[in-house]
Amino acid sequence: MKKWISLLMTFVLLAGCACAAAEQPKGDDGAMRSALTAVEATRLMGNGINLGNTMEACDNTRGNYADDPAVYETSWGQPVTTQDMLSAMKAAGFDTLRLPVAWMTNASTLPFDMKEVKLSARYLARVKEIVDYARNAGMYVILNDHWDGGWWGMFGSENPDTAAFALEAYKSMWSQIAEYFRDYSDYVIFESANEELGARFDENSPCFCRDSIVSYLPDNERYALTNQVNQAFVDTVRATGGNNAQRFLLIAGYGTNIKDTFDSRFQMPRDTADKKLMVSVHYYDPWSYCGASTAAGATRWGRAADLDSMYKTLSQMKKFVAQGYGVVIGEYGALPGSDGFKDNAVAYHQAFLNCCDALDFTSCLWDCSGYFIRRECRMADEDMAELYLKKSAAAQAGMSAQDVAAAGQKAIQEAIAAAPETFQENAVQATDDTCVAWIMWSSGDWAQSYSVGDTYDPDSVTPGLKPTVALIEDSGEFTVSLDFTGTQQGFSSGVAFSALGIANGEILHPGWCIHITECLINGHPYTLKGRPYTTSDDGKCTRANLFNEWVTKLPDDARVLYGPPIGISAQLFDRNDPLFSHIETISVTFRYAPKQ
Repeated sequence: MKKWISLLMTFVLLAGCACAAAEQPKGDDGAMRSALTAVEATRLMGNGINLGNTMEACDNTRGNYADDPAVYETSWGQPVTTQDMLSAMKAAGFDTLRLPVAWMTNASTLPFDMKEVKLSARYLARVKEIVDYARNAGMYVILNDHWDGGWWGMFGSENPDTAAFALEAYKSMWSQIAEYFRDYSDYVIFESANEELGARFDENSPCFCRDSIVSYLPDNERYALTNQVNQAFVDTVRATGGNNAQRFLLIAGYGTNIKDTFDSRFQMPRDTADKKLMVSVHYYDPWSYCGASTAAGATRWGRAADLDSMYKTLSQMKKFVAQGYGVVIGEYGALPGSDGFKDNAVAYHQAFLNCCDALDFTSCLWDCSGYFIRRECRMADEDMAELYLKKSAAAQAGMSAQDVAAAGQKAIQEAIAAAPETFQENAVQATDDTCVAWIMWSSGDWAQSYSVGDTYDPDSVTPGLKPTVALIEDSGEFTVSLDFTGTQQGFSSGVAFSALGIANGEILHPGWCIHITECLINGHPYTLKGRPYTTSDDGKCTRANLFNEWVTKLPDDARVLYGPPIGISAQLFDRNDPLFSHIETISVTFRYAPKQ
């Protein structure tokens, strides 16, 4: 039955020390299932959903956070959370609530001056209320620390005192959280971080500590620090004793990226409890489809290659299941655009959930009232609602783990067999013996996209966008372009990422260089803000970054066509230039040849 949330609610905020243990809710008896393993637990967790943009909402332009927690709970556009809301989520087929939280930005003593970190008693109490709502509804709950204003950048500070304090602050934070929720049952799971472990150690967003000068750590150091933080998380929680000695703990992967977490440099922590650890990664592939801000601007999804790629990418996490660790895909989804669901979104989610069944994973849908409308306590789409009910723990309760996996595997294979090979029969395709040059593109508003990534994919294109690519057989001068006028928006607003790519360039023309001779935007010459360099991320595709803000350190093997690599940059576009606010066409002319 449809339920409507109340416009008013009374907050019951607990007084006293922030680290005092919380009272048990009616729906949580504090019981621990000592024989239950992490893999077995993930099978019971069913489908999950995130309470996105709610308790992780923060504003680190402010000083001390002594305000009513509701100010932050609703500051990113979400309603106040209620019992009816979470009961309706459970009834809709969601068995686990992942609850992202900003603990540090709501601490009663912020670590600006390297002081002791004391979490806000009022915020702890409000988080407890929401945990209790979920437990009363019979849901599992995952608690983490979620971006939290970017305080994680302290770990990458060049000031050793700041970096050391970051780890102590982290341990203090988790010690207080663990103490507060210590007596809850093992239906409450702690997660070490969100996407911060890895590259976000270098995050240079407004940081808490005024003397924090963020450096850029080498990958090996990032991995080592990720492993250190995760070990500190396990040790800190276990040290609080009680139910925490055996609680399931969710270990955030490296940037929660599947490929990077599969890397042997990522190591699961040692644990005094047996088979009580899980590992968390996220899945939003391809971003040009899942992350597009509008449905009209999303690239198409649903080819056989798309389904095959989804299964193979997720399969990398199977090694953790084989080692006895539960796997939680903590976030995923073909995110709704401002104009509604993406084309084929139900099929995308169905394929994803079938993969999770086949591979013995559980998952948590990222949602900010896009799929489940919180103000109305209902699913936004009937087909999506039917899918999640069919995939709920209750619907699969009569099936063995082997039967669930077999059904998921069969469904995946049938979907691959029925899917089309391509959406564009006449597009230029790259073969093993051809080089294709193109412009990779993601607009600043994520509404326009073309073939982002080292694999040239002409099907990965916003409908109406007209690309011009170049077939390369020998050295010479070539021009590639994008025309956005045929898209629904009619132009590209800004740039989030762009590069000039040459498929198979490293294989067929090793060591050759890209030298840009002209760039036109809306037909007018544009002066690049630096010198392009040639590189490769995968040893197959040759590329020259046009705008890549994720390059924090220029590669040692960067090469240029003429002279030494002086003045080179990965950000040749100034995206703050007014010209980039309305791009109808862009073209790049370049010379491709062996180094002179």
